[in-house]
Amino acid sequence: MAMEKLMRASLLALLCFILSGVAESSRVFTIINQCKTVIWPAVTPGDSFGGGGFALRPGQSMVFTAPVGWSGRVWGRTDCNFDASGNGSCATGSCGTALKCGGSGATPASLAEFTLAAKDFYDVSLVDGFNLPITIKPVGGQGNCSAAGCDGDLRQSCPSELAVRANGRTVACRSACDVFDTDQYCCRGQFGNPATCQPTFYSKKFKAACPTAYSYAYDDPTSIFTCSDADYIITFCSNTKQSACSYHNNQLVCSGSSSSSSPIRSGLVVLLLLLIGVLAFY
Repeated sequence: MAMEKLMRASLLALLCFILSGVAESSRVFTIINQCKTVIWPAVTPGDSFGGGGFALRPGQSMVFTAPVGWSGRVWGRTDCNFDASGNGSCATGSCGTALKCGGSGATPASLAEFTLAAKDFYDVSLVDGFNLPITIKPVGGQGNCSAAGCDGDLRQSCPSELAVRANGRTVACRSACDVFDTDQYCCRGQFGNPATCQPTFYSKKFKAACPTAYSYAYDDPTSIFTCSDADYIITFCSNTKQSACSYHNNQLVCSGSSSSSSPIRSGLVVLLLLLIGVLAFY
């Protein structure tokens, strides 16, 4: 009897450990540059992302793994010039003079934001302006798991009063809050709640280019998404309808795939069923 109790307790402990591992696994992030020029993605906190900054040539991608519990943001920097020591400057999105960012970037910048937990929360935010089209596409997850971000390039339709120009072209689009600094555009004061802070002429311009991104502070219903046990593909200069693929867990997985389990997760499910059967026997 004592041996049976010990066996049962050991199996229960093992079952709890495996369940914890399944629910609290890490997330694979694939960052892809589909722009026609080099960009310099930035990530903060960046410890799991190459130190927080790197260059991506057109068509290039990089893969990183972040632990559950990570909460941060990803954005792109443009027209940068860094020396061999990683010091330099960018036309948009710069975080001081560093290649590897230790803090938030300069506005305007398009942001991909994440909070990783048992259920992940993610969004694309243009509340602080726009500098590059960006999309988030979950793969292999469970739940809503919708694509977030842009279907167009706001630099091509940015109102002149919001436009940031360099070398004769629009390189970014500032937010109306940043330009005009009024309570209505900044959703503060009497406009500091969802009932009174409503879409404006300018936020509608942002929403037209990026239908599933935050265009103003209370743009929640069509802008924030959840997914469980997913990996994520972040693509610059793509759109939410275009499929993107990432190779990890010894298989190629694409956004929109009906497959929701990796070989590792499938194996864990089988092991869990076996353990449950053994516990029932005892």
